[in-house]
Amino acid sequence: MRGATRVRWAVGVTVVALTAAACGGGDSGGGGSSGGSGGGIVRASWGDPQNPLEPANTTEVQGGKVLDMIFRGLKFYNPKTAKAENMVADSITTTDSQNFDIKLKSGWTFSNGEPVTSDSFIDAWNYDTQLKNAQLNASFFQYIDGYDKVHPDAPGAKASAATLSGLTKVSDTEFKVRLNQKFALFPDTLGYAAFDPLPKAFFTNRSAWLAKPIGNGPYQISSYTKGSKMELKKWDGYKGPDPAQNGGVELRVYTDNNTAYTDLQAGNIDLVDDIPVSQLRNVKADLGSRYINQPAGIIQTIAFPLYSPRWSSANAAKVRQGLSMAINRDQITKQIFEDTRTPASDWTSPVLGDAGGFKKGLCGDECTYNADKAKQLISQGGGLPGGHITITYNADTGSHKEWIDAVCNSINNALGNNKACVGAPVGTFADFRNRITNKQLNDPFRAGWQMDYPLIQDFLQPQYFTGASSNDSHYSSPTFDSLVNQANAAGSTSESVSKFQDAEKQLVKDMPAIPLWYQNGSAGYSSNLSNVALNPFSVPVYNEIKVS
Repeated sequence: MRGATRVRWAVGVTVVALTAAACGGGDSGGGGSSGGSGGGIVRASWGDPQNPLEPANTTEVQGGKVLDMIFRGLKFYNPKTAKAENMVADSITTTDSQNFDIKLKSGWTFSNGEPVTSDSFIDAWNYDTQLKNAQLNASFFQYIDGYDKVHPDAPGAKASAATLSGLTKVSDTEFKVRLNQKFALFPDTLGYAAFDPLPKAFFTNRSAWLAKPIGNGPYQISSYTKGSKMELKKWDGYKGPDPAQNGGVELRVYTDNNTAYTDLQAGNIDLVDDIPVSQLRNVKADLGSRYINQPAGIIQTIAFPLYSPRWSSANAAKVRQGLSMAINRDQITKQIFEDTRTPASDWTSPVLGDAGGFKKGLCGDECTYNADKAKQLISQGGGLPGGHITITYNADTGSHKEWIDAVCNSINNALGNNKACVGAPVGTFADFRNRITNKQLNDPFRAGWQMDYPLIQDFLQPQYFTGASSNDSHYSSPTFDSLVNQANAAGSTSESVSKFQDAEKQLVKDMPAIPLWYQNGSAGYSSNLSNVALNPFSVPVYNEIKVS
């Protein structure tokens, strides 16, 4: 099975932010307490989406925030537990993990009054996968039969079909999905925005729809001025179980999270979900109980270029294990990140929970600081290549220099050599990524992953399966690949998760990337708001927020 074709890089410091916002934000008037009971407006910091808000063409967090407010899909990830629960779907059943029968709940409509039917999903998924439409999230449909005909991967290849052969309409409230191989976890991926339904209005007048998207979620978009703000209002006709508890959300564009934080303190906005690192020492004193710091589905790692002769020898895995044991994760997360990170002990995230595949301590001793053992393993592996290593990172976003320096200091102290490790900054994220893509690095580099959906498969397969397009280490293990294939073909979710964890144990032996820490979501809000929370993706649960 191929890996996803999209890298969810954690480029920020506090929460992921992949988009480049336009202009700075500021107070545009209007208080969060206006509108009376249940009618107040939540004023929140935001960044312009990278692309128009097509569900299958939105790959970054800022656009995803809006999609989560204006759409509801077959599944919905519980904002507290991350569990995939039925939303528009009444049931999703299978007898063989390859053929699925999907039945819809009745009564769902889009905000223009159009019913949500099987066609709303079938037409959307066919559009999303057609090669000519160039949707960035098309690969998420790759397991559906016929995908290779609609969206061939070979350069220059042309589509030989316009629709997915694996989709069959039974009735307005039922359709069937046939996959090209078994995939037991498939139903739990269907809460991801790429699988959202689309109304007929999208296909009859796409340009008008893009100017003002129509969805089936608890909010409607009222207006959007790029570089300034987007206004969303509560949709009173929403029939779902999670209606908005406020009158709407005003998303204000900021290019500097320090400015947003200052505006929060001044009462000009109500919610900031990206606390600046420079404020982490003060935020508890500033906001008290109105500061949120909780785990999110994001992990930071240090990856190795296994294509390089420096790291391809048979004994190099011992050196990588030793370097992992030379990193004092507890100390770094406390001193640099003020406990907004949690030391990692596997390659996934705690927000998955046991059912989703997280297993605390799976990495064992290899992810536990032990200076003596680190020196021993590195010596057994032949020593550091050339006597020293560099860790490459991009210098234009986040505070990567601070933690890279801390990691190198920890390695140097453990090895008793202050020249064993040094950071190697690259000016821009684009240049950094180009060097990785073009295999121009010979030493380790920072890496990060934000989950697309809360399953172990999303953390492991796209990054470590042989040939997967997000496998930047170019790691290849027949044992790992075999276990992943077995996990995908398993007959139950629990069996699949167990097999994925077996595959993860192979990563302990080979250490293609060193798990560092799980990244937390952090946010602060004003006294105008209550019932504020972040979901496991580190995004505010806007519909539950109440305005005083």
